[in-house]
Amino acid sequence: MINYNVLPDYKTRNEIISDLCERYPFIKHTYAGKSVCGRSIDVLHIGNTENRILYCGGFHGSEYLTILALLKFLDDCVKSMQDECAVGEYRVADFLKKRGLTIVPCVNPDGVEIALHGSDAALKYKPLVDKVSDNTNKWQANARGVDINHNFNAGWCELKQRELSRNIKCPSPTRFGGNCPESEPETKALTKLCRNTDFERAVALHSQGREIYCSFGENTPVLSFKLASIFSQASGYNIGFPEAIATGGGFKDWFIERFKKPALTIEMGLGENPLPLSDFESEYEILKDIFCLGVVF
Repeated sequence: MINYNVLPDYKTRNEIISDLCERYPFIKHTYAGKSVCGRSIDVLHIGNTENRILYCGGFHGSEYLTILALLKFLDDCVKSMQDECAVGEYRVADFLKKRGLTIVPCVNPDGVEIALHGSDAALKYKPLVDKVSDNTNKWQANARGVDINHNFNAGWCELKQRELSRNIKCPSPTRFGGNCPESEPETKALTKLCRNTDFERAVALHSQGREIYCSFGENTPVLSFKLASIFSQASGYNIGFPEAIATGGGFKDWFIERFKKPALTIEMGLGENPLPLSDFESEYEILKDIFCLGVVF
């Protein structure tokens, strides 16, 4: 049995993924690309290869509990497929025969390493990290100081103006969206994966707030709102609307605008990032229902 009460740094994450793939060889393990520092961005797929949904996390360095949640859900799913049992009250395995699940557990591996291990993890970008931050355990951005979830090409110009109005003009621990959309290899890796795979919906996992965001502009499909309502009823999470500086530039925004398909952001947990590891098990039990419903509905 894999221990998920661990900090999911790059080494530990690779060990968990290797263990899962060894025990369940039907997991398809590929890579979306590499980070600024050359760390691999894992892609894990189970179930049907035609009709796929996408779950992804680890966009922000200090939100690493999202990585654990996605890996543990993958573990629960593959056990259910092998043993023909339910995940909680849902027979997810039955639905995975018709709908595949693709998981990108960590979009921003460098940011997570910096949050967990300090500026040395930024390798050649260590001087930049040291210059802009004296508290790397709250680091959100990638190794170049670009907030990946401000770097997608959806309302990016408007978001840039909001950043400038708040004097966010250069690499920073958080909220600097870069000098142009998709300037970062991590962003490009995820958008390329989505362009090359016909995902029917996407869920981006963040922390914290126990909220669900489901809309972006006039292209938001009705199903986005319906899924948000279903997830909210199952979990007690509120359906919310992000503050202005958090609107635009995000993966959920880009997916809706680019494909006109449902995409949601789920904010797990309560408190201040980084959430304590001691919160993980109880928060996962809430999230598990959301993840299951995303597959079965």
